[in-house]
Amino acid sequence: MKEQLQVARLSVVSNTFLVVGKLVAGLVTGSVSVLSEGIHSGLDLVAALVAFFSVREAARPADEKHNFGHGKFENVAGTVEALLIFIAALWIIWEAGHKLAGGGGPPDVGWGIVVMGLSAVVNLYVSSRLFRVARKTDSVALEADGLHLRTDVYTSLGVMTGLVLIRVTGWWVVDPLIALAVALLILKAAWKLLREAFFPLLDQSLPFEEGHQINERIKRHAGQYIGVHAVRTRRAGAERHIDMHVVFCRRCSLGQSHKVAHEITAEIEALYPKARVLVHQEPCEEEKCRGCENETGGSDPVAAIRQPGSRRN
Repeated sequence: MKEQLQVARLSVVSNTFLVVGKLVAGLVTGSVSVLSEGIHSGLDLVAALVAFFSVREAARPADEKHNFGHGKFENVAGTVEALLIFIAALWIIWEAGHKLAGGGGPPDVGWGIVVMGLSAVVNLYVSSRLFRVARKTDSVALEADGLHLRTDVYTSLGVMTGLVLIRVTGWWVVDPLIALAVALLILKAAWKLLREAFFPLLDQSLPFEEGHQINERIKRHAGQYIGVHAVRTRRAGAERHIDMHVVFCRRCSLGQSHKVAHEITAEIEALYPKARVLVHQEPCEEEKCRGCENETGGSDPVAAIRQPGSRRN
């Protein structure tokens, strides 16, 4: 929690300085591409603030009103950030189109080149830290913030290259064309973020790869149960919620079935430390089953884990 808040706070501070620098440089030079980057960084600042507060709220423990915790705060934050980025991209496209239609001369790009280069360096450092902490803590909000800043690195370098070209050739039309290219990159990043942040709010099942990994953990205990069904998964921020029905031989003691259920839970929690696993133990409906005959093996649970496009049991 402390490390998450520290890196989120760093993102807020760095974005504040970059927004001021880019907007001032854009106004001084008259470059629409620099101004578009200033607006882009302004949205990054809002995103950083949202990430900071969402990480803090998501870390709160479950309470009477939120029995499953507050993990979805991060998904809400990521969705808001994506929508803000969409708005910024549309504004940049409008500004660039207005300049292309109205014509003009080459802007004074000196300060713009310096500010864009500095922005790329700062955001490369901050985004690297955000990605590192996001992977370590499995934070959706920090990953979204890091994605914003990493996109800003590429767009800043693109704008800086265009400004250098304008200075050398005097081709003013390069400025709005670069702004349009920046907007398209922003739209792509916004769509990717929206998919990753929004769909978990609808309790979408975990991705195929994660479902397969969970299945492998369950199969390690295949000789101790009869079958597995009604497996359900969803994600809320950094938390994964997984519940399943595990069928045991009706002659198996409650203590033994509980022990196996506990081992399955421990396997999955070792894979995903913030997972919340619920194993419902069921007796076999048959009077004489494989467990009674002391046969090893159990049903392959892979079919029980809902994958994209499959039917939920």
